[in-house]
Amino acid sequence: MAPSSTVRNEPPIPDEAHLVRQAQSGDADSFARLYDGYVERVYRYVFFRVSDDEMAEDITSQVFLKAWENLDHYHSGSSPFLAWLYTIARNQVIDHYRARKQSVSIDEAVSLPAKDETVDEQVQSRFELQAMRDALQYLTEEQQQVLTLRFIAGLETSEISERMGKAEGAVRALQMRALQALSKIMTEKELK
Repeated sequence: MAPSSTVRNEPPIPDEAHLVRQAQSGDADSFARLYDGYVERVYRYVFFRVSDDEMAEDITSQVFLKAWENLDHYHSGSSPFLAWLYTIARNQVIDHYRARKQSVSIDEAVSLPAKDETVDEQVQSRFELQAMRDALQYLTEEQQQVLTLRFIAGLETSEISERMGKAEGAVRALQMRALQALSKIMTEKELK
């Protein structure tokens, strides 16, 4: 299920609200269409947090199972369906690490090589990503979360604002500080 390496901000699937209503009334085909529309995005989010393909697939499956079981708790219009799925995914990742008595950390992410990359390009990408992972561990949990939601999950500032319960201006400021701190840390590491 390895996702493409290109992070993009994809729009909601067409007729999302209608599909959700149909799924809430027991229509498994409508839920299957929601699954097909969002599984790759949820998988990318989970994979970036756990860095293991099999574990990411298992957790992604758990996310959609929980979503199906709790579909009656989702209220259309309160937040996008994908944001609700990300909330479930975040909780599943936390549960995964709690079960193993480890902390949830963004620094465990690994690169996802593009299909067209040569071996040299893949090695260089992994090397650069390792340097970034090392630098990310010095950021606060909120800074890690805002960068993950923006650049891995591909959410817009307004969606991150809803997800984190912060004003859009606060999210932009947090993202800017996180990127500045990340840049400074990586620059210092390069000079060593």
